Amino acid sequence: MGLPGSGKTTIGRQLARRLGVPFVDSDHVIEHRLGCSIREFFAREGEDSFRDVEQQVLDDLTQSHEGVIATGGGSVLREANRRHLRERGHVIYLRSTPEDVFRRVRHDTARPLLQVDDPLARLRALFEARDPLYREAAHFVIETGRPSVATLVNMIVMQLELAGHLPANPPAQASATAVVGPVANP
Repeated sequence: MGLPGSGKTTIGRQLARRLGVPFVDSDHVIEHRLGCSIREFFAREGEDSFRDVEQQVLDDLTQSHEGVIATGGGSVLREANRRHLRERGHVIYLRSTPEDVFRRVRHDTARPLLQVDDPLARLRALFEARDPLYREAAHFVIETGRPSVATLVNMIVMQLELAGHLPANPPAQASATAVVGPVANP
């Protein structure tokens, strides 16, 4: 989990590949369930309705998915989501500064939250509001900064190994659940 643009989907996908487990992006599951894009649903039905669907999807995924789950950046806004994620998995918060995120996504027009006059100010506000919530839900906080995706995946695997959640040098089919959180965020 983490801010939009913190690398959650990319890192989550690589982490799953490295661990030999399935990867699922909760936003894709939500869109499949809705039959339309999150952006469309959000505009038509509002945030509360979207958060209801998101909460149900996360509840389902955290009970049934054995692998890496990428969550929406705003999934931590509901206490039930934070609790389910923390109790049912090993939550990794990819902590990125608003400046690092802005550097990565400044040319990305597919992020509705950042289509504002001052996207850096928006990222700073999101960070200020959500950082404590991400920390509350997280078992591990990984500072993303500028390391490569491979380096970040190695850091996550090392943390999971040190905490005893993975065997040292896991086999190709190691079983672990990690919650990361997708790049896309309504």
